Order: sequence, then C-alpha cells, then structure tokens
Amino acid sequence: MVDFAFLLDTFFKLCAALPVTLGLFISAFLCGGLLALAILAMRMSRWRLLSGFARGYILVFRGSPLLIQLFLIYYGLGQFGAVRHSVLWPLLREPFICAVLALSLCTAAYTTEILRGGLLAVPAGQVEAGLACGMSRGVLLRRIIAPIVLRYALPAYSTEAILLVKSTALASLVTVWDVTGVAQQIIQRTYRTMEVFLCAAAIYLLLNFIIVQLYALIERRLTPMQRSRKKPLPAVNPLAGE
Repeated sequence: MVDFAFLLDTFFKLCAALPVTLGLFISAFLCGGLLALAILAMRMSRWRLLSGFARGYILVFRGSPLLIQLFLIYYGLGQFGAVRHSVLWPLLREPFICAVLALSLCTAAYTTEILRGGLLAVPAGQVEAGLACGMSRGVLLRRIIAPIVLRYALPAYSTEAILLVKSTALASLVTVWDVTGVAQQIIQRTYRTMEVFLCAAAIYLLLNFIIVQLYALIERRLTPMQRSRKKPLPAVNPLAGE
C-alpha cells in the first residue's frame, strides 16, 4: 500500500529546503556565468599566456569530478594557514559558500566552451557589415554578436543549467541541508528510502521542467523568423481567380 500521507508530509518537508537548493543554483549560475565571460575573453585572447591559462582552467575543471573539487575546496583550503588567517576565512569555512564556489568554478569551464562555440559560429560577413555601417565595437557586440551567440549557445546552455540543478545535490555531502540533505535526514529517521527519494526526484524534475520552459521561451524570443516559418500558410481557393 502506498502511504500517501507520508508522501505528502515528506514532500512538504523537502519543499521547505527548496530555497537552499534554489540559492545554490542561482548563485552558482550567476557567478559561473560571469566567470565564464572572463575565461572566454582570456581563451580568445591573442596573448598566449592568457589563452594558455584559460585552456588549463577548462582542462582541470572539466576533466576532474565535481565531487573531488567540492571536497578539495571544503576540506582542503582549511589546511593552509594563510587561508585560515585571511579575511576570506569567515566565508570559506561556510559549507554553503564552499558549495557555491565549487559549483561556480565547474560550471564556468563548461559555459566557456559553450559560449566559445556560439562565438565561433557568428558569420564573419555580419561582423564586417556592422563595421562597414560605422558601428562601434560595443554596439556591434550588443546588437549583432551577443544575440547570435546566445541563439547558437542556448540549447547547450539549457542543458548545462539542468546539470547544474542536479549537481546541487552534492552540496549535501558537505552539510548543506538542501533538498537532498533533508531527504537523507528523513531516511535516517524513517528508513523509507524509496518514498523519500521519489519525492526528492519529483521536486528536481519540476525544477528542471520550469528551466526548460524558460529557455524555450527565450529561444522563441531570440528567433522570431523561426516562429513566422511555423505559421501555417493561408488556404488558397483554386477557383477564386475564375
């Protein structure tokens, strides 16, 4: 028999921890996005030192597991006396801050490559046409390059956002009581693994569904011509001209 009362009670308890999960996701998403722009600028730089640093950063954070990165930041930084006696230590000893830092550094590496792919897809002719029209580089970036990059990068970027939501579950391993962390606490008290994790999975599924819909809305706004193509053509009466 399915205990609907227990499922409903568990669902509401997990929803109470949803702000922590959303805080992790939004903070890491914004910080990772800003960091990705800086890494992208270095990656596309003509200076070999900056480009090499960006390549190394992407290799390290894409090539190593996020769980290990999280443990190194949370448990490893405190082993250095310079870190413990720095002004940043009150922040770096907080599990939530360490989780956001690990998630941001990791997602920035993936986002950089996603944006680089979109940047390389910008037609050179459109850039040359903008320069020929007298556009400044700032206007050119805002009106031509950025919309095209977003249009090409959006599908892959939506996938990265979904992966980031699911990656927030790892924060429970460093005592951040998000949805997964609260689910583990309930399991320790009730030993009802299946029901609790089903409720947690439903919450993550709902979050990802909302993200997919938001990205689909943005994609439709960025591609007005695609919307016009999908509209059915008006029916033509072959006898109308007679």
